[in-house]
Amino acid sequence: MRRASAHRPWPLHGGLLLVWFVASFGLVFFARDLQGLVAGWPFDFWFAAQGSLLVFVAIVVVFARVSNRREGPDPDFDHAAFRLQTRRYHRRFALLLLGLLVMLVALAVAEHWGLTKVWIAGIFLSATLVVYAVIGVYGRTSEASEYYVAGRRIPGLYNGMATAADWMSAASFISLAGGLYLQGFSGSGGQPGGLAYIMGWTGGFCLVALLVAPYLRRLNLYTVPDYFALRFGGRWPRRIAALAAVVVSFTYVVAQIYGVGLITSRMTGVHFEIGILLGLGGVLVCSFLGGMRAVTWTQAVQYWVMILAFLLPVSWLAYKQVGNPLAPLAYGQQLQKIAALERQLMDDPAEKQVIAEFARHADVLDKKLQNVEQSLQVERLEIRSKLNAVKPDDELANQLRHDLAALPRDVAVARERWSAMAQDYRERAKPLGGLSPHALPFAGDPDGNPQQQQAFQSSRLNFLALVFCLMVGTAGLPHLLTRYYTTPTVAETRRSVAWSLVFISLLYASAPALAVLVKYEVMAHLVGQPFDALPSWMAQWSRDPALLSYSDVLGDGILHFGELKIGPDLVMLASPEISGLPYVVSVLVAAGGLAAALSTADGLLLTIGNALAHDVYFEGNSSSKLQSMRRVMWSKFALLVVALIAAYVAAQRPAGILYLVAASFSLAGAAFVPAMVLGIFWPRTTRVGAVGGMLTGLALTSYYMVINQVGVRQALGLAGDGLWLGIQPVSAGIFGVAAGLAATALLSLVSTPEPPNAV
Repeated sequence: MRRASAHRPWPLHGGLLLVWFVASFGLVFFARDLQGLVAGWPFDFWFAAQGSLLVFVAIVVVFARVSNRREGPDPDFDHAAFRLQTRRYHRRFALLLLGLLVMLVALAVAEHWGLTKVWIAGIFLSATLVVYAVIGVYGRTSEASEYYVAGRRIPGLYNGMATAADWMSAASFISLAGGLYLQGFSGSGGQPGGLAYIMGWTGGFCLVALLVAPYLRRLNLYTVPDYFALRFGGRWPRRIAALAAVVVSFTYVVAQIYGVGLITSRMTGVHFEIGILLGLGGVLVCSFLGGMRAVTWTQAVQYWVMILAFLLPVSWLAYKQVGNPLAPLAYGQQLQKIAALERQLMDDPAEKQVIAEFARHADVLDKKLQNVEQSLQVERLEIRSKLNAVKPDDELANQLRHDLAALPRDVAVARERWSAMAQDYRERAKPLGGLSPHALPFAGDPDGNPQQQQAFQSSRLNFLALVFCLMVGTAGLPHLLTRYYTTPTVAETRRSVAWSLVFISLLYASAPALAVLVKYEVMAHLVGQPFDALPSWMAQWSRDPALLSYSDVLGDGILHFGELKIGPDLVMLASPEISGLPYVVSVLVAAGGLAAALSTADGLLLTIGNALAHDVYFEGNSSSKLQSMRRVMWSKFALLVVALIAAYVAAQRPAGILYLVAASFSLAGAAFVPAMVLGIFWPRTTRVGAVGGMLTGLALTSYYMVINQVGVRQALGLAGDGLWLGIQPVSAGIFGVAAGLAATALLSLVSTPEPPNAV
C-alpha cells in the first residue's frame, strides 16, 4: 500500500482537484457578482449550466491522458485483439442505430398516412423492449465473472455509453428539465436545486476519476463491499458496506420503477400499477438472465434511445424560437426575454388578483384547521342540505354526491389534506406562482433588509450543500463504481470515466435549454390565451393533476400564469406536443424515459442482489466453480425478490423522483466515501475507523432526513423546522460526510493498525 502511494502523481491530483474546487464552489459563491452579459449570456448562468461542464470534462480527460501516458501500455494485455474486437462492436452498433432511425422514419411516414396513435406507440415501445429482451437472452450466463463484471472486457467507449445510460436515470431524463423549469438557477425556500443538479451530477465524475475508480479497478473486485473486505479484513466492513449499498440502491430504484409506471401507464392507457409490472418485466429479462454482461450492452443501446429522444424536441424548439437547432448554444437570448416577461407578470394587475385569491383560499383552510372536526361536520351538513333541496336525477345532485364522497373520511385525513392544500395555496399566493426569477442566482437580496439577507445566505448555502452532496454521492454510488470493474485495464477505466462524462454532458447541457425554451413557450404563447383556445395537449395531460393543473380562478375566461401549475415530470414528457412535433416523437420520448428508468433499475437491482448474495450470504469469492454458480443463482433470486418489493413501494407513489434520487446521493456519500477514500490514500486507516465512519455517516444522514419530514415532526410533536444551519433534508449528506470523515480518522488514530494486506 505504501509502495503504491509513493508513485502516485500528487501534483497532478492536487492541481486538478484545485481546479475542480474553484469551478464547483468558488465561482458559484460569487454568482451574484458575475451577472454581466458575455456574448448575450448572463455569465453566472452560463458557467453553472455549461462552463462548469466543460471544466469537468477537461479535468477527467487530462487526468486520463497524463496518467495513462505515465504508466505506459500494459505488457500483459493483448492490445491488438482488443482493437479488433472493438471494431466488431463498432459495426454492430452502427447497424443497430441505423435500424432505429429507419424504424422512426417508417413510423413517421405511417403516421402521416393515418396509422393510429395506439399502433404507433405499441409498435415502437414493443420493438425497443424486444431488442432489450433479445440482448438479455443472448447474454444469459451463470459464470460469476460474466454475471458480476461482464468478463472485464468492455471497451472504455462502450462502457462509457452504458455508464451514461445507467447514470441518466428517470430523474435526469424525466424530471431534471422540469426541476430546472420550476427552480430556475438555484431554487427557493424548501426547494434548493436548479443548476445545482447539473453541476453536482457532472462534477462528481472528477472525484470518481481522480480518487476512486482506477484504484478499485486495479484490485479485480466484483462489488464495492469487496473492497472493504479486502482493504480492512474481517466481516463487519463488508457487511456494513453491503447494508449501505442495499439502502442507497433501494431508495434509488424505487424512483426508477415509479418512472417506469408513469411512462408505461401514460403511453398504453393501463393503470399505473399494471404499468409498473409491465416495465419491471423488461428490467428482469436483462438483469436476471445475464447480469452485468447483458445489462452492459442493453444500457449501451438504451443510451442512444435516450439521447435521440431528448435532443429531437429540444433542437426543434430551439429552431422554432431562435432559428438555431443547436439548443445549448442558442438559448441564452431567451433568458433575457424570460426576465422581461417575469417583470411584466409581476406587475400585471390580473396576476395580483390571482395571488390574492389563492391567499384567500389559504386563509379559509387555516380557519378550518383550527377545529378540524367541527369544520368537517359543517361541510357534510351543508352538502347534504343542498342535496336534499334538489331533485335526485338533477345534474347538480350528481355533483353534490361527488363532493360528499370526496370529503375526507375522518379528522386525521382532513387535517393532512387541508394542511397540504393550504401550503400549496400559500406557495401559489406569491409572485410568479411561487417560482423564483429563472436566471437569478439565490433567493433574497444580499443588500436588502435582514430578512432578505438571511434568505440569500440560506439559499446560497443550500445550493452549495446540494452540489457537494451530489458530487460526493456520485463518488460513492455502488452501481456506478461497479460499472468501472468491467473494463479490461486500469487505463481503459480512466478512458471510460472520461467517455461517461462526455456522453452524459450531451444531455446535461441540453436540459437547462429545454427548461428555458419551454418556459418561454408557456409565458409568451400560453399565458393570456382564452381557456377555450388552449391546445389539446393541456386537456390530455391535465388528467393527472400531479403533472398539469389549471383553473379559471378569476372567472374571466383567460389563463393567467398564476392559474397554471406544471409538475416537474411534464416538461420533458410533453415537450414534443409543446413543440408541435409528430406523435412518433412523443413515443420516442416515452421510449427514452422508459430506457432511462430501465437502464438504471437494471444496474441498481444487480447491485442489491449482488450485495445480499455475494457479500452477505456467501461473503466473498470462491475458487469452486460450483460455489460460484450457486452464488450467481442466489444473486438472481435476491434480485427478483427486491424487484417485487421495490415495485410495491413505488406503487404507493412516494416522494417525487428528483427528491428520492437526490436523497440516495446523500446516503451514498456519507456511507462510503470517507472510509473508502481514506482507505485508498491513507495507509493508517483501520478496520475500526472504517466501521465507525460508515455507521456514523449513514446513521446521521438517515436521522436528519427522517426527523425533518413534516409527518414525522407532527407525529412526535416537535416544534419548528429542526434544520441545522438551515440545510434542507435532501442535503443531509453534508453532515454525514463530515461526521463519517471525522469518525474514520479519529478512530483510526486511536485504534491498533491491522497487519498490512497484500493490497
